[in-house]
Amino acid sequence: MDLARFPRRHYTHAPTPIEKLPHFTKALAASCPGGVGPEIWIKRDDLLGLFPGGNKTRKLEFLAADALAQGADTLITCGAPQSNHCRITLSAAVKEGLKARFVIEERVPGSYKKEAGGNNFMFELMGVEQITVVPGGSDMGAAMSKIAQELASMGRKGYIIPGGGSNAIGGLGYVACVQEMQVQWTDMGVAFDAIVVGSGSSGTHGGMVAGFVGNNIKIPLIGVGVSRDPADQEPLVFKEAQAVADLLGIGKIPREAVKSFGGYWQPKYSVPNAKMVEAVQMLARTEGILLDPVYTGKIMAGLIGLARQGHFKPNAKVLFMHTGGLPSLHVYEDIVLGRTPVND
Repeated sequence: MDLARFPRRHYTHAPTPIEKLPHFTKALAASCPGGVGPEIWIKRDDLLGLFPGGNKTRKLEFLAADALAQGADTLITCGAPQSNHCRITLSAAVKEGLKARFVIEERVPGSYKKEAGGNNFMFELMGVEQITVVPGGSDMGAAMSKIAQELASMGRKGYIIPGGGSNAIGGLGYVACVQEMQVQWTDMGVAFDAIVVGSGSSGTHGGMVAGFVGNNIKIPLIGVGVSRDPADQEPLVFKEAQAVADLLGIGKIPREAVKSFGGYWQPKYSVPNAKMVEAVQMLARTEGILLDPVYTGKIMAGLIGLARQGHFKPNAKVLFMHTGGLPSLHVYEDIVLGRTPVND
């Protein structure tokens, strides 16, 4: 698939590493059937450009380029109070000399605090132009359109980016990632038996599905839901994957290409649980790699849970997609250190 025909900015100067996790693998095996588990590897997309990295950087390479091509001076997007996507969008805006405005959805009432640490601190530090806070369940598209209209009345031009950067243009970022990984696998001489990725706004998962189908990759791609169970999540991923496929002109996405698991994100999106705490502690204490409580911690909890259930064959090579999220970890310090108990 030729991505060169799409405008693109380059925010990362080399492929992100793929690393074996021997100590984590050993720790996980102790709780797997027969004391033998899968061999865990990690794709370090937490090391992408636009500080401090994360999967949204790949999407913003295409989205920011499209915004610039359309003559926009302001990026408009939305997310939850500790939104990694908003932070990366702001970072891209600063990099390109643009302004940024956010619509923040309080999915948990009263959860947005301007003075909070983590991503909220970074919003202020990097100079977000405006933040509009709306209640959970609000029409985010309408709220962003209103901001675009306000800018237009001032003679400015806003560019609306959906939550998570999840549309066909943003999804191209993870088609590019799939192509990058193919080269790495070949160079490393490693054949993976499964890939585990987070599944939320669906841009990363959907983009990877399109990349797998377009490049004829038969490795199982397993999504772990961070906000929905499969009955609600998989149709969103399928729709996103097909939108990316349509943009690329690669035909129909097979419905069976979309596979996800739920049960690891409850009680609510962004609300901690004990499995997430275990996953964050386990990777930090075996490999010195940090996960975040909202996304990657729950995704790794899913990988751990599937391994313990015997979903992966003994010694199967499983690649975990680390999609970043470091800043929000600091907002949950008491929880991830076990000072504040959470429900399982």
